[in-house]
Amino acid sequence: MAVSFVTDKPWALLNQFVARIDQEEVKGKVTTWKQHKDAIHFTHTSTDWREKAFLRPKVEKDRLVFNIIKPERVAVTWIVYAYYHGHLIETFVNHFHEDFTEAIATAMPATGDYCTDK
Repeated sequence: MAVSFVTDKPWALLNQFVARIDQEEVKGKVTTWKQHKDAIHFTHTSTDWREKAFLRPKVEKDRLVFNIIKPERVAVTWIVYAYYHGHLIETFVNHFHEDFTEAIATAMPATGDYCTDK
């Protein structure tokens, strides 16, 4: 799964995402995502979805891309793939709609994704 957010300021968008996760103030805080302890990947915070997959950001010239990464010894199921895919877009539309012009999601794994042991 690759989710791309088209923007002329991809680093700023990523930094805003991290800042909203880390902020103390409740208003505007992103509560459904957290940075993994490796400080590279993000995962969902709910009990049902936590660490079922990880999202690794990549900054490109005109977009912020998130690739899906599987947990150790477990493939990413389609339901997990779909949930992480859709919920990340929902989070960005809800919190950062003025900071990107387009969200693009792939229906199948893309370059940079690591979903299975194959």
